[in-house]
Parts: sequence; structure tokens; C-alpha cells
Amino acid sequence: MSQMQEYINEAEAALLHTYNRYQVVFDHGEGVHLYDIEGKSYLDFVSGIGVFALGYGNKEYNDAVKAQVDKILHTSNYYYNVPAIEAAKAVKKISGMDRIFFTNSGAEAIEGAIKAARKYGYLKDGRTDHEIIAMEHSFHGRTMGALSITGKRAYRDPFEPMIGNIRFAEYNDIDSVKALVNDKTCAIIMETVQGEGGIYPAQETFLKEVRAICDEKDILLILDEIQCGMGRTGEYYAWQRFGVKPDILTTAKALGGGVPVGAFLMTEKVAQNSLVAGDHGTTYGGNPLAGAAIVEVMRQFEEKKVLENVRRVGAYLYEKLDEIAASHADVVEHRGVGLMQGLEFEHPVAEIINKALDKGLVLINAGTNIIRFLPPLVITEADVDAMLQILKECL
Repeated sequence: MSQMQEYINEAEAALLHTYNRYQVVFDHGEGVHLYDIEGKSYLDFVSGIGVFALGYGNKEYNDAVKAQVDKILHTSNYYYNVPAIEAAKAVKKISGMDRIFFTNSGAEAIEGAIKAARKYGYLKDGRTDHEIIAMEHSFHGRTMGALSITGKRAYRDPFEPMIGNIRFAEYNDIDSVKALVNDKTCAIIMETVQGEGGIYPAQETFLKEVRAICDEKDILLILDEIQCGMGRTGEYYAWQRFGVKPDILTTAKALGGGVPVGAFLMTEKVAQNSLVAGDHGTTYGGNPLAGAAIVEVMRQFEEKKVLENVRRVGAYLYEKLDEIAASHADVVEHRGVGLMQGLEFEHPVAEIINKALDKGLVLINAGTNIIRFLPPLVITEADVDAMLQILKECL
């Protein structure tokens, strides 16, 4: 038995079986490649589900994180720390939002956003029966609040009852949203590009019409950019392509470049009329290590012109995946924007993904029949060509 198989067997005996894992044990990475414990190289088009935006073995990033490890990792939020303050300033600058709360994950950012929206409604009229409109086929996380607004019944059913007063509209269907809006609606939440639900970008007209409804009725627009944010679409946040600014924004994944971190941000109006001291908290959120990671990610995004690279290479990837879609009858549709794209097949894609892994290409699915492409944001056209060569062999 190989050492790799021994590790896999140990993992299966020890870890809770909540994942059907691919049969590989990764050891380290360099650039846009991962290496398993036997030294085999893999071209990575998953980036840890959109986390490793700057690639692996990034010396400047590693040095920044190591330097903070040698200073201090944690103080708690009863005190200030410089990395968190600098990180807050940097994220506010790229997002145009006014206030930020750092979390440890995307799901926690969603939980905070839900609480802020409900508190906003409560302070407005003193009622506790406010409703939130979410979208069918959405994915916001696995914690109970985030699960409650996730638009896939199969995810929710075993854990009922969810938190109450959640209504589901159809994504990109404004009439379905209008049909649910009433005097109890305190927020409308959606992903600006649906990720797990199948790589569906929000249409500009839909976003603008939802924003108009929120403005007219003093409803909060919450945009979940945990996966599609931080440069993935070619803008820091996907809503910036259309100028449809949310009242509350959630972000995570690539925000820390590998260190677990998330955040929810809000406008000053929401901040002054929602959460106050004692309403929300976290032990680890905004710790100095996460702050230092965020600051270095922001610095490199600017220095390396990451957004420009996403737009250029994303357009190239789109063109090439369009060619794949046109030449393979079993491809139903090609969707996406920037370096967040998907190929939908008329059959399950697990076999294709497993074949690709054997040939040294890391891909991931979205649902059973969609291959999702989420490479590091520093990939080149040559990396796309290398990916396509393997993908075509697997098809």
C-alpha cells in the first residue's frame, strides 16, 4: 500500500464523513501548481474554491504572514490592533462601503448580515416578524442562518426548522421578487454571481430593479460576494461592473489569500441604525494574523495589477470554453464572467473531473453536471492552454 493510500485510509477512519474527497493528498504548491506527497504536479483550476487568488509559494505573502506570527496572533476585540485597522481601511477603499466587521469565514459574514438586517427592521418599527427575500438555487453557507437563506431544499430539509420568515424568489426574475415584497420585508439577499448554484451572473437590469425596490421601500439590499468578490470577475466586487451598490456586503475566500477570514460591510446609514455594542461579536475575527494577510493581499492586487490580468485572461478563457461548448454536443451551456466560469453538461461530470485529476489537472463541480473553473487570479493564457489540452483529452 502506498503512503498516499495509508494517509487516505487514516483520514477516512478519523474525519467525519461530510465530504466525498478526491483520492489525492496535497503537500505543497508553487505558482498555479499543486504537488501531492509523491511529488506529482497538478495544474490548479480550483484555487481552494476561489481562495488562493495570488497562487502558491508567494514569498512576499508568506513573509508578511510569518512576520506577524513572530509579533502577535491574537488579542481579542476588546483591544485595537494595527493590522486589523489597516485591513479595514484597505477593504473599505476597494469596496466603497463605510463600516466593516471581520469574521473567520463566509458563513459567519452571512450570519452577521442577517442580524444587521433584522436589527435594522426592528429599530424602524419595533416588530420582530420581518421577512428576508432570498433566491432559489442560491448558496450562502452551512450554519443555521446561512442555510435558512440557501435556496436548495435538499440542503435545508434535514435540519428543519430553519430560522423563520424567509421567502424565496427566482433569480433574475423581477416579477417573482415583487410578488414577495410586503411591509414586513427588511432585506433582499442574493449572490451577485451564483456560484454553487451553477455559475449564474445576475443580470444588470435585475440588479438595478431590485435596488430600486429597496430604495423605494427602505429595504436593505445584501449582496453576497464571498465567492465572486475580491477580483474574481475582473472588478474587486462584481456589483461594481453595474454600479449597483449594496447596503450590506459579505466577502471572504480570496480576501485573506489563504488565511481564514471573512467580513461583512455596510453603509453608514445601516451602521447607525442596526448593530450596537453587545449585539454581535467573535473571539478570533479581526485578529492580527488575518489583518496582516489582508493587507498584503491588497498590496499585491494593486502592485501586480491583478484585476487587469483577470479581465484579459478571463476573456481568453471565455473564448476557449465557448469553443469547447460549440464542439461538444453534450455541453448544454457555458456561463460566467472573469475567472469564474462554468460548463454545464447534460450528464454528471464526476468522471471527467476524476480523469482530469489523474492527468494532473484540478477541477471542481457546481452541482452534479457543471464543471466550475476558479483558477488563481494570476494565471496566464499559457496556463489556460495547458488546462484546455488536458480537458479535451478527458472529454
